[in-house]
Amino acid sequence: MSEQKNWLALHRFARISPRKARLVIDTIRGRRCAEALELLQFNRRRSARMIENVLRSAMANADEQEADMRRLVVAEARIDGGPTYPRWQPKDRGRAHPITKRTSHIVIQVTEK
Repeated sequence: MSEQKNWLALHRFARISPRKARLVIDTIRGRRCAEALELLQFNRRRSARMIENVLRSAMANADEQEADMRRLVVAEARIDGGPTYPRWQPKDRGRAHPITKRTSHIVIQVTEK
């Protein structure tokens, strides 16, 4: 029995909130890579560009190992929360309100089916 190979790509500390990025990544999980790329190209959300780059990187990693590119499937696609950067929003009468700038870790793993 042959061992199934997986190829991984990461984008750590992506400057987008995990909640916004998960809306896009849920659409490609479990799909063929060619179909997933097509979906991402026509998605207008900002996170789609980031996810598309990570997917292309995972596919390139598989191509270096001489994988069959037509059989590649998105095996795992997840968004993990990264650190948050504290920022301050100036308000009236010298006050300041806190803002948390959220980051994400984008993880995509492809495999041959």
